[in-house]
Amino acid sequence: MSTAGWWQTAVVYQVYIRSFADGSGDGIGDIAGLRSRLDYLKDLGVDALWINPWYPSPQADAGYDVADYCDIDPVYGTLGAAQDFLDEAHTAGLRVLLDIVPNHTSSAHRWFTAALAGEPGARERYHFRPGRGPGGERPPNDWQSVFGGPAWTRVPDGSWYLHLFAPAQPDLNWEHPEVRREFEDVLRFWFDRGVDGFRIDVAHGLVKAAGLPDRDAGIGMLDSATHPAWDQDGVHAIYRGWRSVAAEYDPEPVFIAEAWVADNERLARYLRPDELHTAFQFDFLRAPWRAASLREVIDDATVAAASVGAPPTWVLSNHDVTRTVTRYARSQPEHLVGTDWERKRWAQEAADHELGRRRARACALLQLALPGTAYVYQGEELGLEEVEVLPDEVRQDPTFAQSGFTDVGRDGCRVPLPWSGGAAPYGFSPAAVPTWLPQPPHWGAHSVAAQRDDPSSFLSLYRAALALRNRWWRDAGPPRWLESLDGVLALRRGDLGCWVNTSERPVTLPDGLSVLLASVPDAVARSGKELAPDAAVWVQIAPTAL
Repeated sequence: MSTAGWWQTAVVYQVYIRSFADGSGDGIGDIAGLRSRLDYLKDLGVDALWINPWYPSPQADAGYDVADYCDIDPVYGTLGAAQDFLDEAHTAGLRVLLDIVPNHTSSAHRWFTAALAGEPGARERYHFRPGRGPGGERPPNDWQSVFGGPAWTRVPDGSWYLHLFAPAQPDLNWEHPEVRREFEDVLRFWFDRGVDGFRIDVAHGLVKAAGLPDRDAGIGMLDSATHPAWDQDGVHAIYRGWRSVAAEYDPEPVFIAEAWVADNERLARYLRPDELHTAFQFDFLRAPWRAASLREVIDDATVAAASVGAPPTWVLSNHDVTRTVTRYARSQPEHLVGTDWERKRWAQEAADHELGRRRARACALLQLALPGTAYVYQGEELGLEEVEVLPDEVRQDPTFAQSGFTDVGRDGCRVPLPWSGGAAPYGFSPAAVPTWLPQPPHWGAHSVAAQRDDPSSFLSLYRAALALRNRWWRDAGPPRWLESLDGVLALRRGDLGCWVNTSERPVTLPDGLSVLLASVPDAVARSGKELAPDAAVWVQIAPTAL
């Protein structure tokens, strides 16, 4: 496999390690479990893996509160086991991307414990400020945490520290040169061990506006157009420094940004030739199941990425958002869908998961037909739905507690995968132990074993689609839209086409098309002329057609 520009057309599989596979038998996914499933990932047909944080952590926010960036949490394994995994993945032809969390550390990180202990200069690595009002009893500004509640916590000496997420995740001060040097050393630590790149958590949040001015409103990951905590121009110098570190290696490791910014023009700034390689296109996963919305998002993202010579990066789901099947299982709005908005309507409208699966299958073909990079979140290839109902006592997302137990948070998309069998833990663990989040009683029907030999299954669709993408679509050329009816997307790249019907009626296909792959068995009528509702097909276009 060529190393030059592999990331420009790759399919990357996201491994949420706590929920992928358990090798030790404690009900929590780990490196041993991941190593045992490398053949599955290779056979699926992906090019690379992105692993959510596996570093030592108190797990206040599922590992995004990092206590040590250069080691492995004992619950997942050892540094030696991680090295063995990296070597085995590379032998299997799979590249490995890790998560890096630079906006904040854990409150258990040695730097923060030194800050609380009064070590000279230690607090300058974070954002400590005196409070406002009599005796400094009010927070330094009005910023709110993304998870709910104030973004400030007071320490015993009366000062306050900033945390845009949980109180156990104090924000770093990226104006401090020691912070910048430390993270460049962390990059080298993992690059020296063969890691092929990093996904950057909260890539738009490292630099705050000077003086930390009041916001006068709430905060959210999508408030980047107006909030002084997000998307400040100073972040770009940081990433130019990171790109220089990557340039020390051959082949050059890559960076993927999680950057929630105001628009694709702002996103493109992160992808300039001397900064990051790619950035997630979140509007694609926020688009409702409507042809016009999907087309608008695709056009905007493609043009913006091309303006800086970067590939667009398509994602339908991840560990922070409602699973695709569930987003598509209810009525579809006219607007882009935020995950907070989506969760609020769960109690108001019943989910039709079979409809959601049908639409998710069709959108998977659209995603994989587009030029650029595609990310697949674990379980997406199995058609898993969001687990909306979990006992309150098992929920672990800090959003639940910080929202005053009004927002159930993200646990529902993080439930451990079903691998085999008819009862929990469905082959996730080698022993009959409770998993760290409980699995639904019907998930045996969606397990890997149940789907592996079924040609009509979700898993078989993904395996076929990834094989055909590698053979046909990867070098198919630039996309162009073909004339189509309302509710229908018709995309052409070279002699390949993708038709997607988001409407409620069958639509007639043009002459001269040969079906390569259909999203569902009844996608195309026997006549070969009609595309069913909520279905998609990949086709080869005859030279004389269209």
